[in-house]
Amino acid sequence: MHSHHSTPHAIRAARPESWLRPILFSLAASILFAGVLAHRTAQAQGASLFQGADLKLGEELITQHQCAQCHAEKVGGDGSAIYRPLGVIANAGLLRGMVEQCNSALNFQMFPEEVTAVAAVLNRDHYRFKD
Repeated sequence: MHSHHSTPHAIRAARPESWLRPILFSLAASILFAGVLAHRTAQAQGASLFQGADLKLGEELITQHQCAQCHAEKVGGDGSAIYRPLGVIANAGLLRGMVEQCNSALNFQMFPEEVTAVAAVLNRDHYRFKD
């Protein structure tokens, strides 16, 4: 009879407590909502996305990764025509996203602040997105 009483207790202990499930669900939903909100806020911020970016670092990375040479191969001339594809890059968030695309596609392994620094230089020199 003793083993009969211990089995339900052992099963109950192995499962998460029923009161814990709603808390975990709420926590997961909050984290997801915060991520979506942060993404939308970054899009809405415009050029303030680049505030505090290290422009010198961005310039060094553009030289190091030979961005101008690659762009010249793609579009001809000095490569600057790549910076004005009509309707493709319409705001600062999309500009940063395009730099991240190059970073990923070419496996540069730049950190997020480095991607932002490169995008900030491109914004300064080519796009001039404002807040």
